[in-house]
Amino acid sequence: MKISLIQKYNVPGPRYTSYPTVPYWNEAEFSEQKWKGSFQKAFSESNSQNGISLYIHLPFCESMCTFCGCNKRITKNHSVEEDYIKALLKEWSLYCKLLPEKPFIKEIHLGGGTPTFFSKNNLEHLINGIFTFANKADKHEFSFEGHPNNTTYEQLQKLYDLGFRRVSFGVQDYAEKVQKAIHRIQPFHNVAKVTFWAKEIGYSSIGHDIIFGLPFQTIEDVVDTVEKTNSLKPDRLAFYSYAHVPWIKGNGQRGFNEENLPKDAEKRKLYEVGKKLLSKNGYHEIGMDHFALESDSLYKASENKGLHRNFMGYSASKTQLMIGLGVSSISDSWYSFAQNTKNLEDYYQLLEWDKLPIVKGHILNNEDLIIRKHILNLTCEFETSWTKESLYFNDLGNVISDLRELEKDNLIVIDENKITITEAGKPFVRNICMAFDLHLKRKSPETNLFSMTV
Repeated sequence: MKISLIQKYNVPGPRYTSYPTVPYWNEAEFSEQKWKGSFQKAFSESNSQNGISLYIHLPFCESMCTFCGCNKRITKNHSVEEDYIKALLKEWSLYCKLLPEKPFIKEIHLGGGTPTFFSKNNLEHLINGIFTFANKADKHEFSFEGHPNNTTYEQLQKLYDLGFRRVSFGVQDYAEKVQKAIHRIQPFHNVAKVTFWAKEIGYSSIGHDIIFGLPFQTIEDVVDTVEKTNSLKPDRLAFYSYAHVPWIKGNGQRGFNEENLPKDAEKRKLYEVGKKLLSKNGYHEIGMDHFALESDSLYKASENKGLHRNFMGYSASKTQLMIGLGVSSISDSWYSFAQNTKNLEDYYQLLEWDKLPIVKGHILNNEDLIIRKHILNLTCEFETSWTKESLYFNDLGNVISDLRELEKDNLIVIDENKITITEAGKPFVRNICMAFDLHLKRKSPETNLFSMTV
């Protein structure tokens, strides 16, 4: 019996927000001192040109959403806000002490957790504290994630006044049975209210995050969610595959049974139906899992081959240096990665000792840097080439051999010095990237590490 492409290629695989992926970091070769040197090198190469990026992780949530794979701390005690902001600003000051001059900040993204857990006054204190040690770069882009149930008009206005022009709201799905399963009861009118507020205030890019493959989710649910989304006309969308990784996230993703999840072709049909509706309504597919209207900067960056991808997702602008502040955050100098401790108490203690709260990282070798560029090309532009000598690597022949099966299935086109992903191949971009992932190929994981690719 002939198997479908989904059955054939739906295997566990990374999402490639970085290369090498975190499970393959060489922690033995990493040190804080090496990271500091890499950080300073990247700063000297980027500050006077594009500036730097900040990702700030705000981990607190008032309730547990069972679809979520993020690092979070569940509490209704809002007194935690001030201590956490104090720690963030202490971490930022430690970085700034390593620099010869004030940094220019090109991008800020507030992620979580729930950034809108924090009051408008504390958010203002955080951002003003950041710019005590920094300047705003020209054409900066500041963004944050908002929970529709608790984002207030005052928070939106305050962040707008502080320079934020992009906001994304977590929607997931509007079906009541799905919302109950993922413990995220969120009426449509809550999403509509915050979306209209953001438009009224003047945000230039409003995004919604929706997910397919959730428990009990049907095609009718996806159609209803996409139609409701279209009625609000956000500028961009993330339409993600639910990543079911309970072996990593523990009880947080065991609020339902495995048999309640759409599988394989059934799950992929949810995406195809949603994608068709989005296209009909003027949204263009951007990279993996993202869609944007032609008026949005993400679409324009995609058309101009200026799209970038990192731990924050897709971005319309690129900076070489991204500093991650907060518990579990990851920093990226291009030459190396460094991750903060995931434990909140350890995070506070290390900062009390005037130490950067880094617990692991990876120094990229020359091969890593080349492969990283190829994977970025594939995920951002759906093509890559090795016409430049700097993009050739010794195992290229083996990689091409491994890609021949995908070529037979019309998912890619392999030319003499170039690979192009076809329209049919776009859903399988993670599989295509896996052929380039030399770390994964040299040491297959012995336990579950990744979600399914399709």
